[in-house]
Amino acid sequence: MSDAKFGGMPPDTRALYLSDEALKQGLDLLFVAARDVAGKSAEVLSAAGLGRAHARALHFIGRNPGLSVAELLDFLKITKQSLNRVLNDLILGGFVERKTGTKDRRTRRLQVTQAGKILADAVWNAQRPMLAAAFRAAGQDAVNGYRKVLIGMTGDPERWRSKP
Repeated sequence: MSDAKFGGMPPDTRALYLSDEALKQGLDLLFVAARDVAGKSAEVLSAAGLGRAHARALHFIGRNPGLSVAELLDFLKITKQSLNRVLNDLILGGFVERKTGTKDRRTRRLQVTQAGKILADAVWNAQRPMLAAAFRAAGQDAVNGYRKVLIGMTGDPERWRSKP
């Protein structure tokens, strides 16, 4: 990427925050930040024989115990075939359990095992310092704005309301 985009001052966001260049730079930064955050856990995942797709699935399963396979598909927006490969790796590795639903026996509910919790915690501990440092440097108002932007991009603000 050229220095013109990253080396100089960002566009004047007061007047041009919706310009194509400002939006493209926002997307550039989103991709690079996601890559760098995910990269922090690469060593932990590699030691377990897993990759980034496994980390994403493990994250959402850990944050939503009892999540159905259909709900996980909705979170990840990947094909059933891709999810089956990831889930099979996590289940065979002893990181996730898949149980039949109690109300609807056709539903498969997912939860992390103790080994899965240990792995998810190790992934989080690798990523957390980077996120915490960036949030701390930006300050509360910027973090609130960042959350608003990301929630706005998801198109589903209800899903991301803070849990009590």
